[in-house]
Order: sequence, then C-alpha cells, then structure tokens
Amino acid sequence: MPLEPKLADLPRIRGALRFYQVASVITGVLLLALCAEMLMKYAFGLELELGGPAGFLAFVPGDTVTAVNLSTGILIVHGWFYVVYLFSDFRLWSLMRWPFTRFIVIALGGVVPFLSFILEARIGREVRSYLDRRESATSDPALDSVEAQQ
Repeated sequence: MPLEPKLADLPRIRGALRFYQVASVITGVLLLALCAEMLMKYAFGLELELGGPAGFLAFVPGDTVTAVNLSTGILIVHGWFYVVYLFSDFRLWSLMRWPFTRFIVIALGGVVPFLSFILEARIGREVRSYLDRRESATSDPALDSVEAQQ
C-alpha cells in the first residue's frame, strides 16, 4: 500500500505545488529558448548577440560576437534554473510521498521540450483533486485514527 501524505503536510503541499508550477513554466520557456538557440547555432552558425554593432539584439556569425553573447546566457540561466526546478520537483515529490520513478519522470520535464508544460497541467490537476478529496474527508473520524497510526 503506497504511503499517503501526512495531514499536517497538506498546507505545505499547496505551497510546494505553486512553487513547482512556476518553476515548471519558467524552465519550459527557457528550454524552448535554448532549443531555438541551439538550432540557430548548430544549423546556421549564428549566435544571439545583445548590444553589439549589428543592433540591440541580433543573430551574428558565431566567431564575430563582440558584445554580450546571449546564447551562452540562455544556456547558463536554463542550467541554473533547472536546479531550482529539480528542487521544486523534489519538494513536491517528498511531500506527496510518491515513488521514485515519479520523481524521475517529473525531472525529465526540464530536459524534454514541451514536457514541463504537459506535466505541470497534469500534476497540478492531480494534486489539487487529491487535496480536495483529502480535505473533505478530514472530518471523518475513521480517517483521523488511521492518520494517527502513521
């Protein structure tokens, strides 16, 4: 029998879900920007430059970048924000007491394009419905005795 989240953790689960959803959307957007940047870099040999002689924001050949290399910036920001995404994943996973495979699937949302958006909607719907069911059943004394035994 899988473990149920503790009754005392229900308010923290709502906060962890909000944190996960925000991190998921930001990570997904950064991943799409990274994919577009990598396509431009490796297919066309162009990098995104910020504030250079070609204009405020321009694609320039990779060996001619003289200002801020925004392509590298996107890479770095996505990498660091993926760490935040993993933390939000871990926090929600541990509070919900899910199996480890669930953690891995959610973690893949930060490296597979569009998966973070799909998982964010699915996990959000699932966790909210679970919390609603669990909170409506808290007035049941039989459930309270089971919770005390855990």
